[in-house]
Amino acid sequence: NAKNVKQMLLDWCRAKTEPYEGVDIQNFSSSWKDGIAFCALVHRFFPDAFEYSILNPNKPKENFQLAFSTARLAGCPPLLDADDLVRMHEPDWKCVYTYIQEFYRCLVEKGLVKTKKRP
Repeated sequence: NAKNVKQMLLDWCRAKTEPYEGVDIQNFSSSWKDGIAFCALVHRFFPDAFEYSILNPNKPKENFQLAFSTARLAGCPPLLDADDLVRMHEPDWKCVYTYIQEFYRCLVEKGLVKTKKRP
Protein backbone atom coordinates (compact mmCIF):
# COMPACT_ATOMS: atom_id res chain seq x y z
CA ASN A 1 0.00 0.00 0.00
CA ALA A 2 1.53 3.30 -1.16
CA LYS A 3 0.29 5.29 1.84
CA ASN A 4 1.91 2.83 4.24
CA VAL A 5 5.22 2.99 2.35
CA LYS A 6 5.16 6.78 2.44
CA GLN A 7 4.45 6.81 6.19
CA MET A 8 7.10 4.16 6.84
CA LEU A 9 9.69 6.23 4.97
CA LEU A 10 8.68 9.40 6.85
CA ASP A 11 8.98 7.53 10.17
CA TRP A 12 12.38 6.17 9.11
CA CYS A 13 13.57 9.71 8.29
CA ARG A 14 12.34 10.95 11.67
CA ALA A 15 14.08 8.12 13.53
CA LYS A 16 17.38 8.59 11.69
CA THR A 17 17.44 12.39 12.16
CA GLU A 18 16.01 12.48 15.70
CA PRO A 19 19.38 13.17 17.41
CA TYR A 20 20.13 16.09 15.07
CA GLU A 21 19.55 19.64 16.24
CA GLY A 22 17.46 21.82 13.94
CA VAL A 23 15.65 18.92 12.27
CA ASP A 24 11.94 18.31 12.72
CA ILE A 25 10.57 16.15 9.92
CA GLN A 26 6.80 16.44 9.67
CA ASN A 27 6.35 15.94 5.92
CA PHE A 28 8.18 15.52 2.61
CA SER A 29 7.98 19.21 1.73
CA SER A 30 8.48 22.15 4.11
CA SER A 31 10.51 20.05 6.58
CA TRP A 32 13.25 19.77 3.93
CA LYS A 33 13.31 23.34 2.56
CA ASP A 34 16.58 24.55 4.15
CA GLY A 35 18.53 21.40 3.28
CA ILE A 36 19.35 20.64 6.93
CA ALA A 37 17.14 17.52 7.07
CA PHE A 38 18.83 16.15 3.95
CA CYS A 39 22.24 16.83 5.51
CA ALA A 40 21.25 15.17 8.81
CA LEU A 41 19.92 12.07 7.06
CA VAL A 42 23.03 11.69 4.91
CA HIS A 43 25.34 12.51 7.84
CA ARG A 44 23.76 9.72 9.87
CA PHE A 45 25.21 7.21 7.40
CA PHE A 46 28.39 9.11 6.46
CA PRO A 47 29.41 10.94 9.65
CA ASP A 48 33.00 11.49 8.53
CA ALA A 49 32.00 13.16 5.26
CA PHE A 50 31.33 16.63 6.74
CA GLU A 51 30.93 18.54 10.00
CA TYR A 52 27.19 18.74 10.72
CA SER A 53 27.49 21.27 13.55
CA ILE A 54 28.74 24.06 11.26
CA LEU A 55 25.83 23.91 8.78
CA ASN A 56 23.81 27.09 8.34
CA PRO A 57 20.03 26.83 7.74
CA ASN A 58 20.23 30.22 6.01
CA LYS A 59 22.35 28.66 3.23
CA PRO A 60 19.95 26.12 1.73
CA LYS A 61 21.69 25.86 -1.65
CA GLU A 62 25.00 24.90 -0.02
CA ASN A 63 23.19 22.43 2.27
CA PHE A 64 21.42 20.75 -0.65
CA GLN A 65 24.65 20.53 -2.65
CA LEU A 66 26.52 19.05 0.32
CA ALA A 67 23.81 16.47 1.06
CA PHE A 68 23.39 15.39 -2.55
CA SER A 69 27.12 15.13 -3.25
CA THR A 70 27.64 13.13 -0.04
CA ALA A 71 24.70 10.83 -0.88
CA ARG A 72 26.71 9.73 -3.91
CA LEU A 73 28.84 7.76 -1.43
CA ALA A 74 25.82 5.46 -1.19
CA GLY A 75 25.58 5.35 -4.97
CA CYS A 76 22.57 7.67 -4.93
CA PRO A 77 22.27 9.67 -8.16
CA PRO A 78 21.64 13.43 -7.95
CA LEU A 79 17.93 13.30 -8.76
CA LEU A 80 17.31 16.77 -7.33
CA ASP A 81 18.91 20.08 -8.27
CA ALA A 82 19.87 22.54 -5.52
CA ASP A 83 19.02 25.56 -7.71
CA ASP A 84 15.53 24.21 -8.42
CA LEU A 85 14.88 23.54 -4.74
CA VAL A 86 16.02 27.02 -3.70
CA ARG A 87 13.70 28.62 -6.28
CA MET A 88 10.64 26.89 -4.80
CA HIS A 89 8.81 28.31 -1.78
CA GLU A 90 9.01 24.78 -0.43
CA PRO A 91 10.09 21.57 -2.15
CA ASP A 92 7.56 19.49 -4.06
CA TRP A 93 6.81 16.54 -1.77
CA LYS A 94 6.85 14.08 -4.69
CA CYS A 95 10.42 15.12 -5.59
CA VAL A 96 11.65 14.83 -2.00
CA TYR A 97 9.83 11.52 -1.51
CA THR A 98 11.32 10.08 -4.70
CA TYR A 99 14.82 11.16 -3.70
CA ILE A 100 14.49 9.69 -0.19
CA GLN A 101 13.16 6.43 -1.65
CA GLU A 102 16.19 6.22 -3.91
CA PHE A 103 18.62 7.08 -1.10
CA TYR A 104 17.02 4.37 1.07
CA ARG A 105 17.22 1.85 -1.78
CA CYS A 106 20.91 2.65 -2.32
CA LEU A 107 21.64 2.28 1.41
CA VAL A 108 19.90 -1.11 1.45
CA GLU A 109 21.89 -2.17 -1.62
CA LYS A 110 25.14 -1.19 0.12
CA GLY A 111 24.11 -3.08 3.27
CA LEU A 112 23.92 0.12 5.36
CA VAL A 113 20.23 -0.38 6.16
CA LYS A 114 18.82 -3.68 7.30
CA THR A 115 15.37 -4.55 6.04
CA LYS A 116 12.95 -7.12 7.37
CA LYS A 117 13.03 -10.18 5.20
CA ARG A 118 9.65 -11.08 3.77
CA PRO A 119 8.65 -14.74 4.09
